[in-house]
Amino acid sequence: MASLPSVAVARTLQLDPDFRKHPTTEKSPSISYQRNQTLTHLDGSSEKRSVDFREALSMMKEGTKFESSYYVPLLQECINKNSVSEAQIVHGHIMKTVTQEDLFVMTFLINVYAKCGSMENAQKVFDNLLRRNIVSWTTLMTGYVQNSQPEIAIQIFQEMLEAGAYPTNYTLGTALNACSSLYSVMLGKQFHAYIIKYQIDFDTSVGNALCSFYSKLGNLESAIKAFQRIREKNVISWTAVISACGDNGEAARGLRFFAQLLTEDIMPNEFTLTSVLSLCCTMLSLGVGAQIHSLSIKLDYMSSLPIKNSIMYLYLKCGCISQAEKLFDKTETFSLVTWNAMISGHSQMMDFAEDDLSAYRSGCEALNIFFKLNQSGMKPDLFTFSSILTVCSRLVAVEQGEQIHAQIIKSGFLSEVVVGTALINMYNKCGSIEKATKAFVEMDTRTMILWTSMITGFSQHGQSQQALQLFEDMRLAGVRPNQITFVGVLSACSHAGMVKEALSYFEMMQKVYKIRPVMDHFACLIDMFVRLGRLNEAFDFIKKNDFEPNEFIWSLLMAGCRSHGNLELGFYAAEQLLKLKPKDTETYVLVLNMYLSAGRWKDVSRVRKMMKEEKLKKLHDWSWISIKNKVYSFKPNDKSHFRSADIYKSLENLLDQAKSLGYESLETLEVTDGDEEKTYSSTAYHSEKLALAFGLLNTPNAAPLRVIKSIFMCRDCHNFVKFISLLTAREIVIRDSKRLHKFVNGHCSCGEFSGLF
Repeated sequence: MASLPSVAVARTLQLDPDFRKHPTTEKSPSISYQRNQTLTHLDGSSEKRSVDFREALSMMKEGTKFESSYYVPLLQECINKNSVSEAQIVHGHIMKTVTQEDLFVMTFLINVYAKCGSMENAQKVFDNLLRRNIVSWTTLMTGYVQNSQPEIAIQIFQEMLEAGAYPTNYTLGTALNACSSLYSVMLGKQFHAYIIKYQIDFDTSVGNALCSFYSKLGNLESAIKAFQRIREKNVISWTAVISACGDNGEAARGLRFFAQLLTEDIMPNEFTLTSVLSLCCTMLSLGVGAQIHSLSIKLDYMSSLPIKNSIMYLYLKCGCISQAEKLFDKTETFSLVTWNAMISGHSQMMDFAEDDLSAYRSGCEALNIFFKLNQSGMKPDLFTFSSILTVCSRLVAVEQGEQIHAQIIKSGFLSEVVVGTALINMYNKCGSIEKATKAFVEMDTRTMILWTSMITGFSQHGQSQQALQLFEDMRLAGVRPNQITFVGVLSACSHAGMVKEALSYFEMMQKVYKIRPVMDHFACLIDMFVRLGRLNEAFDFIKKNDFEPNEFIWSLLMAGCRSHGNLELGFYAAEQLLKLKPKDTETYVLVLNMYLSAGRWKDVSRVRKMMKEEKLKKLHDWSWISIKNKVYSFKPNDKSHFRSADIYKSLENLLDQAKSLGYESLETLEVTDGDEEKTYSSTAYHSEKLALAFGLLNTPNAAPLRVIKSIFMCRDCHNFVKFISLLTAREIVIRDSKRLHKFVNGHCSCGEFSGLF
């Protein structure tokens, strides 16, 4: 192979014009797995008897001769065991006999080395062949494609043509698979043009390869056309088109093809069913998925781990925990994919949970499954670590995250970008920017995503100068920022009130990096103007840039106008917000409170009516804290806890101490069902205050406290926690529905933004 010329992927292939004169298919002879063979000993005597694989290898070393047909089952055993060393023993014995002249055996030996991942040995066997046929060339090409060396497969194809050999349909299918791996549209279309010219696109193997090729390149319509031209569609053809639909965002279309497959009386295989279950996961189609489960049982495929894993993942994603756990408990043999499916499934459930408390429980179950995985003796992979770190970030479970960090270092996965990014995000979302920074510094390779995660983390923690300095370091390192990077940069400017710098970066994004601004960029700049009380500039910015604000921006403007006393602009923002008919209950509550504070009772009635029409769920205020892997939850004025007397006594003491330092409690306006009067409610016993008091009672003096709250913090609770962080010299992290708040020595990382609500 050293003498092979380099082949450019875009080069024009010179295919034989008389291709159709030659046979287009070539069947491999059947493989006989005979064990009773004639054995010739060194003394010349011979006998017929049955031997096993180990005995055969031993006899080879002794110089015993075998019939030519006996080598094939031995070589098949080498494939089954993935053993290059044992294949080399058989190979050595073949070379000492006349068997090396048997083209079938030698071609099978190429296949063995390729399947075992030793393409160097496969190439040597091929180079030493006394003669070659199309099966030999195709086998070598297939090996290179299967071993992620598609460019060499194309070189072999070109060399084959130059040697005067003519491709079969299977050869062309292999070449198309190489084009798919290379993502080479130009080369793939050259093959396709040749296939059409000689009218062989109806062939099953060629059509299957064309369908997969176009699917991988994102051209679903061409993939479907290739499928439709196949005259004799087999189960591989149907599986290819179903998978193509799933891979290209057309899950419903894929299910229609599956229904058509069933009407054609074609029996689906396990790959078909796995693909269909993936479509069901995408569509959250529990009904169809349950039918596929029944069909899998009927076809006796439930012993297949990929199918069982897919069914479990579907049930978890659709919230059917008990069904998933039944399958999991009945599974005798676990693969890492099984564990990953359960962990990832519970992680996904956190996104679809009805409330944050249910999400928290799903996350805790994911952690328990990860713990069981470690106990099983099986080693987690990078997908396991990235999933479980995402769970830790959602739970604000920094202690568990630190343990997983240590395990990642021992496992050698710290250099994996997906794991490193998940680790940094976990520390950022848990309020530990120092540990995130340390993890970032330890990374050997820093991708754009990694830089962006760290810049965003600094921004979220109110460390604007560090975020902007890191952005400049990123540019000096030659890493090109993307849209999300600039969201972090503009957010950092917003936190620090750096108007001039923010507008400069906004201009740089568009002119230097040719990135068109999206809603998140506009939101950062409007957030900056609102924080500074420059409300007119915020509205002028919207007019100047001619874009339609989303719910978040109108909420931002409304809250800012209310906080800074510009009610007229606030009412205008509120009306624009209501026109969008948001589905978020918190948004309506903010609007309602604004009208309540102004005594606009007609508007209060109108908003309440809209909330009923939208069938919005009631806003539930919950807070919870995790101590020693146990979760304690609280709601406002909650006295159900077994230590409620101690909690309330501690909270009263904290309130008194805070007042001595200047804290003044505020009352909030509320409207209850059937009551449209202005009602004042005390904030003294809001859920996060109770959780905080409990945490102070049950953790060591210097331990940081981390609380999760289901809705946004009111300004009174925000002020109170600032004083508590000063009084107790504790780091307090509270993540509400809007953002993360990290309180240290009387200051919050949000830059007092909570005061707007």
